[in-house]
Amino acid sequence: MQKNSHKYKGDVVIIGGGIAGIVTALELLDSGKRIILLDRDNISRFGGLAREAFGGIFIVGSPDQRRLGIKDSPERAFRDWCSFAEFGPDDLTQKMWAEHYVNNSLSGIYYWLKKHAVRFFPVVHWVEKGLQRQGNSVPRFHMVWGTGKYLIEGLVNALKNHPQKYNLAIYFGHQVDGLTTTDGKVHGCFGTIPGKNETFVAEGEQVVVATGGICGNLDLVRRNWHKEFGTPPDVLLNGSHRYADGKLHEEVQRIGGLLTHLDKQWNYAAGIHHPTPDRHLHGLSLVPPKSALWTTFDGKRFQPTPLVTGTDTRFLVSEICKQSQKYSWMILNWKIAKKELAVSGAEFNEAIRDKKLITFLRNILLGNPKLVKKLAAECKDIVVANSVEELALKMNGITNQTDIDPVKLEAEIKNFDQILENRKKDDSDFQLQVLKKARSYRGERARVSKFQKILDKGAFPLIAIRTFILTRKSLGGIKTDLESRVLNDTGQPIHGLYAVGEAAGFGGGGIHGLRALEGTFLGSCILTGQAAARSIKGKK
Repeated sequence: MQKNSHKYKGDVVIIGGGIAGIVTALELLDSGKRIILLDRDNISRFGGLAREAFGGIFIVGSPDQRRLGIKDSPERAFRDWCSFAEFGPDDLTQKMWAEHYVNNSLSGIYYWLKKHAVRFFPVVHWVEKGLQRQGNSVPRFHMVWGTGKYLIEGLVNALKNHPQKYNLAIYFGHQVDGLTTTDGKVHGCFGTIPGKNETFVAEGEQVVVATGGICGNLDLVRRNWHKEFGTPPDVLLNGSHRYADGKLHEEVQRIGGLLTHLDKQWNYAAGIHHPTPDRHLHGLSLVPPKSALWTTFDGKRFQPTPLVTGTDTRFLVSEICKQSQKYSWMILNWKIAKKELAVSGAEFNEAIRDKKLITFLRNILLGNPKLVKKLAAECKDIVVANSVEELALKMNGITNQTDIDPVKLEAEIKNFDQILENRKKDDSDFQLQVLKKARSYRGERARVSKFQKILDKGAFPLIAIRTFILTRKSLGGIKTDLESRVLNDTGQPIHGLYAVGEAAGFGGGGIHGLRALEGTFLGSCILTGQAAARSIKGKK
């Protein structure tokens, strides 16, 4: 049967309806351009991975920082960024994108979002402080009130209410399979409509690739696994978007575009299986409790440097990948879990997502037992017990191994509890130092236990959480210049082709280098989309 074919024509074709694609469209509407936006997903998922995200954004020199007495500047932020990134000698464009970010985060992200009715929670969080290298020297993680869901809804409402909204046509359920070119100029794309016997072509003077990264394609992640991490884990969980499969990366490469740094991926160390998955190996990213004992697969505390969240995510992943079995355990008790355990993303943060301020403040002050109960009841990676012996038995039960020795596990826990007990006499333990620093900052103090011992009977039951490496974001991608134009292998722009957001490695094909300071992903999507729109609006 001959497939039905659709033909769309505009000035600009945007492929992908995530935050980068939405920002590009919104900025272009001001110019009177006719825009075709193609999204592979359905309308309920408009916004891509950003809709699912927690919604933290890295901003430098904000009014919220100043109100809290945090002294920051673009120069300081750039030093921190370069320290964490460890840019290589050829990463000139990527470094320029990083400098562009720190110099424009206040006007281009913070105030730009406020113009579109997006608001931030008044407490600035402090993440990725660094371990062996300096990370964030001051708090910069600004949390959107309403999570990524409200962030996207604010921008989508701006599209719907734009005075020139009639110039925007959005088509959902459209899978782009290729780009069309003539004499080296990109002027459109073609594809299929899954579930229907239909095809389409879309034509425009410029084409913007905003299709996300590669981390939803676990085979592609494994093929591009960072060599320093050894071989990929036997189990990798998928914390990326279900359509972040890298197909448009390959198509851009086919027509001469340059892909770079695909081995640089921002994976997380504390993934668990999603209780109700909607994709293969669907995982959740935990926000690990700082007061938990983080152990190897066989129940030994990581040494010589204990693993603690909020320091250096890349280091956490690296240390776990050094083990013969590349997964880990977190040992804690109910009291710690209730106060500190969280899940990154909008789905499991209902109070913030739905803007229930009283519930949110209650959870901060009294803990969130509802979340702990839900995870313990529904997630196969979590076990609860009333003794170390029972805990070890259940841990071995879910792995079908005998790696956990209850006597040795109890000795590890007692040793950690003793470190907490002796904290005033000896504070040389790295995890203890992190706990002390966290409790000294008022933005974190309420979410960190007061040196809570694990074997405190009054804080029982005990909890063990099996955690896996979880894919999330691609730090590398399609090489672009500061106008978001796609570059070829000689450094020249491909006429008519742009890439924004994660597809472009968040800017230049790798704005973050080796590590991200966190909160820089959503912000980079906004800035790269704005850059593409400015460039396109300047074309005659």
